[in-house]
Amino acid sequence: MFQPKPLTFGWEEWVALPDLGLPAIRAKVDTGARTSALHASDIETFGPVSHPRVRFSVQPIPGRTDLAIACSAELVDRREVTSSNGESELRYVIRTNLTVAGQSWPIEVTLTNRSGMASRMLLGRQALSEHISIAPTERNLQPELSYDVYHSQQVRRAAPKRALRIAVLSRENNYSTKRLVETGEARGHVVEVIDTARCYMAINALAPEVHYDGKRLPRYDAVIPRIGASITPYGTAVIRQFETIGTFCVNGSAGITASRDKLHAHQVLAARQIGMPVTAFAASPKDTDNLIELVGDAPLVVKLLESTQGKGVVLAETTKAAESVISAFRGLRANFLVQQFVKEAAGEDIRCLVVGSRVVAAMKRTGAEGDFRSNLHQGGTATAVRITKEERDTALRAARAFGLNLAGVDLLRSSDGPKVLEVNSSPGFEGIETATGKDIVGKLYDEIELRVRPQPVRRRKAAASEDA
Repeated sequence: MFQPKPLTFGWEEWVALPDLGLPAIRAKVDTGARTSALHASDIETFGPVSHPRVRFSVQPIPGRTDLAIACSAELVDRREVTSSNGESELRYVIRTNLTVAGQSWPIEVTLTNRSGMASRMLLGRQALSEHISIAPTERNLQPELSYDVYHSQQVRRAAPKRALRIAVLSRENNYSTKRLVETGEARGHVVEVIDTARCYMAINALAPEVHYDGKRLPRYDAVIPRIGASITPYGTAVIRQFETIGTFCVNGSAGITASRDKLHAHQVLAARQIGMPVTAFAASPKDTDNLIELVGDAPLVVKLLESTQGKGVVLAETTKAAESVISAFRGLRANFLVQQFVKEAAGEDIRCLVVGSRVVAAMKRTGAEGDFRSNLHQGGTATAVRITKEERDTALRAARAFGLNLAGVDLLRSSDGPKVLEVNSSPGFEGIETATGKDIVGKLYDEIELRVRPQPVRRRKAAASEDA
């Protein structure tokens, strides 16, 4: 058992709860109380029954409702506590480390609303070692801390990797979904797979909600969209609802919508002056000849606007063949575009996997014998590849153009530099993890953990006094 050096506490002392991301908090020392208590709000349990956890928000500075630190901890008990005024309350109990004057020891803390109290924390006698003596008429006998730490980057750097509650929007139990669940749970997070099509929404100005199987979904720290092409409109509507609530979504609804529509996607790339094959689009059959002329001589590529995994992509090796394919697509009332065929790519492309602001992996995909398409779903093969700085910059610019934190950017190597074929907002992980041996999903969780950690809060001009 930990035995701290002798300390003397006054009736109020500065303490730290580093495991909760609270580097400075004032605590009232009360030997009349058996149990310690911490001011908390938005208290919510989560995780499996065998290993329950609780998450909550702490406003460490009295009077500063704009500063809230998101915390999580293992749930050890739920017990009835009677306050000094005789009122009983059933509270969640956590175990965490208390740090004072460079010494730390574990204590149990109950979570409750102390908004009406001057001190955000109460230290009961269970938390006080026999080596601690009390001077009830004194205060701040131990080193004083400062709330200034919450206004600096220090609070972000020192924030613990708290357990997160994460939703994966997916309708498939495939490799990518399984990896997201397994990797997240291995890091101590709770990851729930939600069937996008079974979500429904309560749309109102005051309390927008997402419901699922008859119940309102809980508050998630992050949402990882894996939206299938067939339900893009509804899937992005669900993501917009999470965005309205304020949940961090790895990829936003606008970026997914734009990247799925190939015409829209190429217009976005062109607006950012990002290299891509010459592309043309027309709605009228009278414009077929001009459409082909805009792109150049055959061979040409004709693509359905909503094609995926290489389906709906046709190589027309002659002008006559291009006219026939275009006529057939129009007969089906399909929306399509015509694109320059980059011969020097020789049936190969480069898939760059972008996470946050980095290209974390790249692979070269080669089409099957006699097939110009390099998609792995069409029998292509993949190997790890080193990319140039220009290719890396192009991939990052393309992902950034759509505001995507996770993107598979497909590039062609042409004689005049890299050309973007497609920006995929739901890239698969199996092919690129197998080809490169890299933990792509782990890097995605690194980004999520970074994005949902506490942010330093700017001082208010009329900030509340620490003596409040």
